[in-house]
Amino acid sequence: MEPADGSPFTASVTCASMKYGDGTFHIGAPTFEELAENLTSRLTVSAILANAGELTMLHACGVADPVTGAVVALVAESGTGKTTAASVLARTYGYVTDETVAIAWDGSVVPYPKPLSVKQGAGSPKRQAGPDEFGLQPAPAMPFIQSIVLLNRVQGARPVAPVLERVPLADAILALIPESSSQAEFVDPLQSLCRLIESVGGVWQVTYSEAADLPAALEPLFQLQAMSGTEWEAAAPDDAQRTPLPAASIQRRAARDAVKIGGDLLVMLDKDIVRLSGIGPAVWEACAGPVGLDQVTEHIAKLHGEAEGYQAAVASAVEQLTAKSVLERGEN
Repeated sequence: MEPADGSPFTASVTCASMKYGDGTFHIGAPTFEELAENLTSRLTVSAILANAGELTMLHACGVADPVTGAVVALVAESGTGKTTAASVLARTYGYVTDETVAIAWDGSVVPYPKPLSVKQGAGSPKRQAGPDEFGLQPAPAMPFIQSIVLLNRVQGARPVAPVLERVPLADAILALIPESSSQAEFVDPLQSLCRLIESVGGVWQVTYSEAADLPAALEPLFQLQAMSGTEWEAAAPDDAQRTPLPAASIQRRAARDAVKIGGDLLVMLDKDIVRLSGIGPAVWEACAGPVGLDQVTEHIAKLHGEAEGYQAAVASAVEQLTAKSVLERGEN
């Protein structure tokens, strides 16, 4: 209710978190709709912070089979169809969330059935609509992750029939990391994500135009998926004994995690992830400790041979990886 003195709509919330302790925050807005949007956003952020490093949190809508509890997580960027997909799918399946699918180490999913954030006109706040308004079904008692799907909505004059296809592991990791919350807080962020993907049989992508086509297209993914074979191996460096770099030497920067997938190497630096291909992985391996460019070049020659111009290729790769902050140089 708007105060009689004409002041903005306000709300005060007290949160209890075992990680951050008790806390109270106050928010205000000139309209109730803005207050509702701000409150929903603030509560979501608080929940994410409280579970950082404990739960894998995908920026996704989630719906669950009402009988088995199997959850399909539909991952997408903000504003690209998650809420619409949830509002359609959860009329048949249980509504888990339209915002964040939170997955525990054992595959169980923590429901977050927040109000659906519905877009309105340009410049207007999103309307917070309760699940009952759309006739959505409640989440089952013990949901667990069954499938992870990337939403690829195609908008145009001609609708396209939905297509479901599996995503290569390295591409899946690169797509999921930007659409996850606090994954870097895990001890082994890339390895834990690889284990999750492996447990659900890989990541899928659905390309579609109309949300009404999704229930039929996604129906197979609520069934048990065979675990995919191991396609990755840990390549995390031991940076415990790092020392100052001698002048003109090269060394790889401390990484939070790294995994090898086929001929590629994915390295997480702070919260960013870099994909190394070609001779990039070998350069990274050669630079575990302080080395000179000649030593790196020699290492690459042993692994890949002395093709014409290989010295220049190694020097170029070192420059590129330095520019990407994968490598660092000692000051002259």
